[in-house]
Amino acid sequence: MVWLTVNKAVLRTTLGALLLGAFAQGGELYNGIAEPPVWPPQRTLSRAYRPVPYLENRPEVALIDVGRQLFVDDFLIESTDLVRKFHQPRMHPQNPVLRRDNEKAYAIPFSDGIFYDPQLKLFRAWYRCDADTCYATSKDGVNWERPRLDLVPGTNVIRKGMRDSGSLWLDLNEKDPTKRHKMMLFTSGKLDSAIQFMASADGIHWSEAIGEGRTYKLPNYDRSSMYYNPFRKRWVYSVRVSNVGPLAAPELVDGLGRARYYKEVENFAEGWKERAELAQWESADERDLPDPENKVPPQLYNLDATPYESLMLGLFSIWRGPENENVKDRPKRNEIVLGYSRDGFHWDRPDRRPFIGVSDNRGDWNWGNVQSVGGGCVIVGDKLYFYFSGRRGNPESVQGVKADGDAATGLAILRRDGFASMQAVGEGTLLTRKLRFGGKHLFVNADAKRGAIQAEIVDEKGKVIAPFTRKNSVAVKADGVKLSMQWKGARDLATVAGKDVSIRFYVRDADLYSFWVSPSSRGESLGYLAGGSVEHEGTQDIR
Repeated sequence: MVWLTVNKAVLRTTLGALLLGAFAQGGELYNGIAEPPVWPPQRTLSRAYRPVPYLENRPEVALIDVGRQLFVDDFLIESTDLVRKFHQPRMHPQNPVLRRDNEKAYAIPFSDGIFYDPQLKLFRAWYRCDADTCYATSKDGVNWERPRLDLVPGTNVIRKGMRDSGSLWLDLNEKDPTKRHKMMLFTSGKLDSAIQFMASADGIHWSEAIGEGRTYKLPNYDRSSMYYNPFRKRWVYSVRVSNVGPLAAPELVDGLGRARYYKEVENFAEGWKERAELAQWESADERDLPDPENKVPPQLYNLDATPYESLMLGLFSIWRGPENENVKDRPKRNEIVLGYSRDGFHWDRPDRRPFIGVSDNRGDWNWGNVQSVGGGCVIVGDKLYFYFSGRRGNPESVQGVKADGDAATGLAILRRDGFASMQAVGEGTLLTRKLRFGGKHLFVNADAKRGAIQAEIVDEKGKVIAPFTRKNSVAVKADGVKLSMQWKGARDLATVAGKDVSIRFYVRDADLYSFWVSPSSRGESLGYLAGGSVEHEGTQDIR
């Protein structure tokens, strides 16, 4: 037990030194990307597709000491004849896993948050219950219980009062125990200070507002959210702004509709008083897929994000119509599309298909308005649990029944790191760009049960470094999310640690999802764990 504690401290110290060293080099991020001279970057939103700057001008050397390295883009790839395949999650057969009970219309996180709490050994959900905010727990992430609390005796209500969207974050690194739980909530469309910030020690009993987010005289801030970016050590406000309706933002181009503005802060409750404090950030663009029925240009309804391994994972709620005044029996069509960011501001969305979409079967619980959940996903063994909300609406067109109600929460499950794989049918190769790492042990997440994966290490001139040759590489012939790669004649990668090298993977009839070089033979990645992990005590993959 003492040995384990010491190694945790060493790993944390190593990681801290790596991050501090990177930032000390004058704007170089943890992964080698050069930070823009003006932060946040200045941009004017439009429907035109924009290439991602760090993919257009990649750093000469990629630093890979933080987290599993995912193949969601070409940031790490020098050359390959493998084919990238994006994967979809499977829906849990018990969906919806959190359905209405005492709630009349809504039992949904509207962002809000679902996290795994290592102290309580519980999955914990904060969600919208009609006009209030409620709380539920689960031991397995599938079967949920509503505890009886004291705010409204006999119920699971933790905050009474009108609300729209909210964000809750379980902050496992907070030193002040009274602020372990943080909340940003849109409380009323009639107040000048409708967005409020609160804190809590237990996630059940909340402080009065300790910060405010805006005046409602400014445009359309109701579906705004908040998350933490540990790579920048900043809280981020993802603020909804729109140029449709009576509170239109005049600086947005005509027809853009709902979009997102950005602000990052050290103190989560700092808030903002004027729109001038916010930077134009993200919108739907020409590559987003329109709905064939509504036939309107898509808009960006919401953007939640979470730190996953070596990057920020973005959950884009893409609105495909109709406008509120045209909603009849079916709720508006919002669907979740994934994005990936390696600098915290610019997003790459290579797969525009819905990652979690609405059902086209009239009467299904998720017939409309699918929305993401704060925290993003929870790591459960070799799986990622993505929670999301959906709405059945009024498929029978019953007079006087709102089309946006009958809302519940579902669960989608994806392989860990399973967003994209580099796939070989037959045999192919993948050569990484120049990498630098301090670890000693190479691991891969791969499905090679019908084939094999080998690797070799090459120097800056492309020469294979002995003994890390393909001939000495012990072939991986298994399906697993943490598979060790080894070479005959080499105990570890210590002799090439700290040097600029590339890895050439030989892949036969297999899928390669990610790789990383760990400081330990146990395979810790030092990466971030999104909404928590049932196997870890903190926010990072450190044993």
